[in-house]
Amino acid sequence: MKLLIIRHGESEADILDVHEGRADFALTERGHCQADAMSEYVCQNYQIAKIYHSTLKRAKQTAEHLALKTGAPLIPDENLMEWNNGLIAGLKHSVADEKYPKMDVPVHSSVYEQESMLTFRYRAEYMLSKLISENDAEDTIAVVTHGGMINQLYRAFFKMPVESEFVFCTGDAGIHEWFVKENSRILIRANFVPHNI
Repeated sequence: MKLLIIRHGESEADILDVHEGRADFALTERGHCQADAMSEYVCQNYQIAKIYHSTLKRAKQTAEHLALKTGAPLIPDENLMEWNNGLIAGLKHSVADEKYPKMDVPVHSSVYEQESMLTFRYRAEYMLSKLISENDAEDTIAVVTHGGMINQLYRAFFKMPVESEFVFCTGDAGIHEWFVKENSRILIRANFVPHNI
């Protein structure tokens, strides 16, 4: 099975310089162009069976571009949403830093009505298990989600400890290509951005 893990295009939050997370911003015009270019590339190079996507606007809109090009069905799943950043969602970075300073907490705990890192990782583990178990070994499946969730999916994919500090960068509408065969998990390509927009 091939998994194409795809980040959404540029969103309005990127322009406003605010914490996004669960703040539900739409794609910018540029973001729509990025999503369209990514979708064209995927259409020309892969046969997509299904498109799973986060229900947040920026990911949903990106997935809709992909569905339009590939004809693959859309499967929304709230478990693919970005980390729930609680009270800082939608706040300017400077405001959030002042009102809600960073605090070290155990992985099972959280502050400021945020999701714990343990719960975030669990969502990624759940989704990876679901993707692998409910699709055929010959399928190519697209997953349109967010930078934070992509990092958690990587950690789940490679069975890293919950508190791993490895970071996997993803550009706007960037693609990560993974291959799963029985017990093997193979990274084919990371953060491929098929546009210069």
